[in-house]
Amino acid sequence: MRRRPAALTAAAALVGALALAGCSDSGSAKAELSVSGPYMPQPVSADMAAGFLTVANKGGAEDTLTSVSSDVAGQVTMHSTMGGAMQEQSSFAIPAHGQLVFKSGGNHLMFEKLKHQPKQGQTVTVKLTFAKSGPLTVEMPVKSATYNPSTGH
Repeated sequence: MRRRPAALTAAAALVGALALAGCSDSGSAKAELSVSGPYMPQPVSADMAAGFLTVANKGGAEDTLTSVSSDVAGQVTMHSTMGGAMQEQSSFAIPAHGQLVFKSGGNHLMFEKLKHQPKQGQTVTVKLTFAKSGPLTVEMPVKSATYNPSTGH
C-alpha cells in the first residue's frame, strides 16, 4: 500500500472543505422581490377582470410565484400567452437579477368570480405568494378599460 504525500492529503481536505463551504454559501443567496406598475383595467365583464404588474428580483437566487389571491375575486389565476393562445399556469419563475412581467397581450392575472365589479379610481388588494420569499401585498389601482401604461391613459 502506497502512502500519499501529506501535501496531497491536505490539498484534498482543503478542496472538500471549500466545496462544502460553497454549498452553504449558495444557500444563503436570497431573492429580493419588489412589485412595480400594478393595475387592473376596469372590467367590462361583471364576473371577470385582468391584472398586470411586474415582479423584480434584485437578489442572487431565483424564486417562484406560486399563487395570487384577492378579496375582490373568488379566485385569481395566472396565465401565459404564446402565439395568441392563453394557457393557465400554476406558477411562474422569477430569475435571480431578473423580472416576471404580466402585461396586456402576454402573461397576465385573471380575477374570476368577482364579488363586485371594481370601478376606475378604486384599488384592489392583491396577495402574491412565493415558494421561498414571504408574501407581498399589493394595492392595484383600477384604471380605465382602455388604459395603456406606455401612454399613461
